Amino acid sequence: MKDKRIKIYKVGPFRIPDYIPGIFSAFLLIVGFPFVVQSQQTAEITTQTVGEGRHVLFGRGGNILASIGDQGVLIVDSQFPDMVPKYQSTIKSLGGREIDFTVNTHWHYDHADGNELLGDAGSWIIAHSHSRDMMTRHNTINTVVNPIVEQAPYSQAGLPVATYEEKMELFFNGEQIDLLHAGPAHTQGDTAVFFRDSNIVHMGDVFNNAGYPFIDSENGGEIEGMIAFCETILGEINADTIVVPGHGEVATYYDLLEYITMLTEIRGKIKALIEQGASLQEVIAANPTVNWDAKKGDPLRLIDRAYMSLTR
Repeated sequence: MKDKRIKIYKVGPFRIPDYIPGIFSAFLLIVGFPFVVQSQQTAEITTQTVGEGRHVLFGRGGNILASIGDQGVLIVDSQFPDMVPKYQSTIKSLGGREIDFTVNTHWHYDHADGNELLGDAGSWIIAHSHSRDMMTRHNTINTVVNPIVEQAPYSQAGLPVATYEEKMELFFNGEQIDLLHAGPAHTQGDTAVFFRDSNIVHMGDVFNNAGYPFIDSENGGEIEGMIAFCETILGEINADTIVVPGHGEVATYYDLLEYITMLTEIRGKIKALIEQGASLQEVIAANPTVNWDAKKGDPLRLIDRAYMSLTR
């Protein structure tokens, strides 16, 4: 099966998707651009304290988990460049100083585009080896329900200075922090970051608590791997663990367990339809997500990417 790709046309500084009529689309984007800028300028950081010196920072992009203590500041994920000075200020208001370490859960722009500013400021960046490799090149991300995203390679300042393959241990601010990779899932280079003494795990976008997850299947992500990755982390944590998703509200062990149940059920239905010879449109029409739509919303992106990962 071949997915229809959206062509992107460049008009001045703007990228125009081919499904919007040419000149009119340029007009709309030019008129709308000030509102995009205003949205970036007005996005603010809110915080939730999840442990002593441990805070989740919500802004524009993926959730950030910050460890603030005597040894300094470590954050998980870096959001967008316009958010960097905002969460730097928030961290200082919480008693922190400059950001010493930045751990990326993966390479997608909404979790790692702040890297270059942080690297320039002296932060040491850490990620899975595959994520670093992806940051060195141009990448296309097909989000299905939105225009295709073209992600440019990062400069040297934004690249991880340390990588790992399966597990890395850090000892910082009085506790062991484990970086865990359990195979391809949301991407091929996902990291779960487990603060063992605080009993907090950041899952990145392997666990989305703001709707159905996105599987970057064109860049090696897969629904089978999403389930396996979550099951692996579930085996590492316990019923009292605080689970930070890539997007959405802070969750629990039981929320992650329900998420695994959901993905397993949906995967099973889609796989059975594929084995019967169903096309993507026939799978969508069969509504394999019906039991979860009221809670999770529009399932099109998940079904499309899951189908692709199960048929390639």
